[in-house]
Amino acid sequence: MLTDLPVLVLNQNYQPLNVCNVKRAVILLDRGKAELMVNGRGYIRTINRPVPVPSVVRLFHMVKRPLVQRRLSRRAVFLRDRYTCQYCGKETKTLTLDHIIPRSRGGPHSWENVVSACIPCNHRKAGLMLEEVHMRLAREPRMPPPNPYYLFQHRHILEEWRPFIPWAE
Repeated sequence: MLTDLPVLVLNQNYQPLNVCNVKRAVILLDRGKAELMVNGRGYIRTINRPVPVPSVVRLFHMVKRPLVQRRLSRRAVFLRDRYTCQYCGKETKTLTLDHIIPRSRGGPHSWENVVSACIPCNHRKAGLMLEEVHMRLAREPRMPPPNPYYLFQHRHILEEWRPFIPWAE
């Protein structure tokens, strides 16, 4: 459906802020809260007039967003570790999560205690400490820095958005 297509929302200073659907973007335009930057999709016919289907809109007022710490998730850990086993260095898509200090021994489920591991390394380490199995980490795990553009990491970037998202490949 045309009203469910994604629309890039820019802050007043042209920074990417969010992605919403066409219906929400048209409401922002109609209420005078945003201006149309790119119309790459044609028009919606209404009773009074044709309404452009926006692809990019810019807000008239500045929205300040606080930097939010990243949530710990499988995908986020794999991205932080670049889909590489932290024990043997093997690069693979079939990874598991491993707790450096096992949960059974009181290890926390935190950024500093969770790493990516290939299945053989995870089985070898099992519920033991690193010293007990003579294994070492490739690098010390840390919480990734906050990223205000995290919502664009796994999203398909439309061609008409590229001028506003220069870091996208």
